[in-house]
Amino acid sequence: MSIKTTHTGSLPRTQDVVDYIFARENGESYDRNGFNATMAAACSETVRRQTEVGIDVVSDGETSKISYATYVKDRYTGFSGDSPRNAPGDLKLFPTFLKRLAEAGGTPQYARPMCTGEVKSKGQDELLADIANLKAGMATHGASEGFMNAASPGVISLFLQNDFYASRDEYLAALADAMAEEYRTIVDAGLYLQLDCPDLALSRHMLFGDLSDDEFLKIAATHVEALNGALAGIDPSRVRVHICWGNYEGPHVCDIDMAKVFSTFMSVNASGLLFETSNPRHAHEWTVFRDRASEIPEDKILIPGVVDTTTNFVEHPEVVAQRLDHFTPIVGQQRVIAGSDCGFGTFAGFGAVDPEIAYAKLGAMVQGAKIASAR
Repeated sequence: MSIKTTHTGSLPRTQDVVDYIFARENGESYDRNGFNATMAAACSETVRRQTEVGIDVVSDGETSKISYATYVKDRYTGFSGDSPRNAPGDLKLFPTFLKRLAEAGGTPQYARPMCTGEVKSKGQDELLADIANLKAGMATHGASEGFMNAASPGVISLFLQNDFYASRDEYLAALADAMAEEYRTIVDAGLYLQLDCPDLALSRHMLFGDLSDDEFLKIAATHVEALNGALAGIDPSRVRVHICWGNYEGPHVCDIDMAKVFSTFMSVNASGLLFETSNPRHAHEWTVFRDRASEIPEDKILIPGVVDTTTNFVEHPEVVAQRLDHFTPIVGQQRVIAGSDCGFGTFAGFGAVDPEIAYAKLGAMVQGAKIASAR
């Protein structure tokens, strides 16, 4: 049995896609028909490129979204103004590096409105268009499995902060109620639902730096509770969850250990678990999975990031294979899928990795998975 390949979701967008997204983002007039046609064509090409390099479980690349979390402001009511910016804790420790990032355009600028009113769906037209574009691309280019990303209640609360609901828990509950329909619609369309949950790790040093690890874990547990509530009635085998410490090149010296968030991660009602293992601050943490194998439920599928998404090194396929070799003895080859640390296009128009190199990395991942499969 061959080890399947996938990735975290976002992929580089073309300039015409970015121009349309930012025209909408900035409230400028734009041709709606042109927007729709451009997104459909770009999604199809994104799927083609994934199938061309051999990716088994493809995505739409998050083509139409401004970012993986703040896109919700375009699909739900209750958001306006702007949220305070808060740099990750590790970058604050190295202000000269943070200054260099900012001056080089390494900190993307986009709207992060506050929650200032009741969160309600504006309708699912944009979601249904994304689903249609992905399924059309899959049919055209012969992809049999696909997934679509959606923001978790916790990550929305991280980037679009609350200035309306009486408490964090109340805000999370409202977000869960609003997002539940989006989650079901994706799964009902025959796609895997991928929930992006960097709030379970990144927010430790981005929003809750004044708390202890134990205090943070209690908050993370409330995020999972809200998420699991939104997933009620959805088959966990159709759900994937992604945890990370921030998709940026930086010191990462403030990252909470995987060992501390492991139980929280396992408690999400999702079978697919995507996590970073190429990031040099976390590459050693495959041993957490080895040493706590008895705590990994039998329905869980490990999807380690075996290629990095913040540098332009193209991993040697043998390196990819060795990274996969860490995990196959733990849960068996049939419960391991090769993935990426994070997305290659987390924010529209911004990405550290050259688009052509991003696909070269995916190709190396496919080659490495073949090597590991043949061990």
